[in-house]
Amino acid sequence: MRLVTYQMLNTQELKTGIQISNDEVLDIVAETRARGGAEKVDTMLAIIAGGDATMTLLREIEANPKTAPIMLNTALLKAPITRPTKNVFCVGWNYLEHFEEGGAKLEDKRELPTWPVFFSKAPTAVNGPYDVIPFDASVSIQLDWEVELGVIIGKSGKNISEADAMSHVFGYTVINDVTWRDIQRRHGGQWDKGKSLDGTCPMGPCIVTADALEHTNLNLTCRVNGVIKQSSNTKHLYFKLPRLIHDLSLGQTLEAGDIISSGTPEGVGFARTPPEFMKVGDLLETEVEGIGVMRNPIGSY
Repeated sequence: MRLVTYQMLNTQELKTGIQISNDEVLDIVAETRARGGAEKVDTMLAIIAGGDATMTLLREIEANPKTAPIMLNTALLKAPITRPTKNVFCVGWNYLEHFEEGGAKLEDKRELPTWPVFFSKAPTAVNGPYDVIPFDASVSIQLDWEVELGVIIGKSGKNISEADAMSHVFGYTVINDVTWRDIQRRHGGQWDKGKSLDGTCPMGPCIVTADALEHTNLNLTCRVNGVIKQSSNTKHLYFKLPRLIHDLSLGQTLEAGDIISSGTPEGVGFARTPPEFMKVGDLLETEVEGIGVMRNPIGSY
């Protein structure tokens, strides 16, 4: 099942939907009311929190719709979770080739990690799959790309075992961990600030539920102005999703609706010779097989 958050053109209202084709979505709230239901389904976070009962309702809606579908040419897809309740969990150095290209560029000798590297992006960084990524040259001009598979937690838990980890996953989305490299470096090498400027976490265009996607063998591609910059596959993840969920949950509760961005492969701009960065007018395309493509123009304030 493909779940979306969308905005009708010329309005500010956000709606939740089930995408049933490239061109059509079902209005989940309207469908629920048509059945006489009172479930809270007006946000993606409410849907995720609704658990099995809400998923049963959504399957019924998808199988037997009672309202006319909404045409996507009258709406704009937004980030499926437009405002997370906490920072987006991110993973660094989780493809070997990216680990190696970073080490070579920074001229540091590093051993393969025994634990994942975690950092986060602020909720205000979240952006839609077709929205403009703001570019402010007075702050930075080193804007880099990072295609990643996003994981949405569906069931809360703490100290989750690797064996049980995937039962806590609600679904998957596409994320680009857009990064301002000089900001990342200037603050003592920590990654929070350079990863968290407004609009630097485009997400979408949908959430594919976990029962509808095999996450272990998905092609990931990032293009800038039509030129492929990154191309890899989730089978090359160094720390697999069960390990990431296990480690993140040690002593820390993961909650329904939490988002994990699982790491990027090789091909980032700062590690190229010479380095490459995006500029105003560029088009960033981020694709994960089986989920979809985001197309984000680079704009200006």
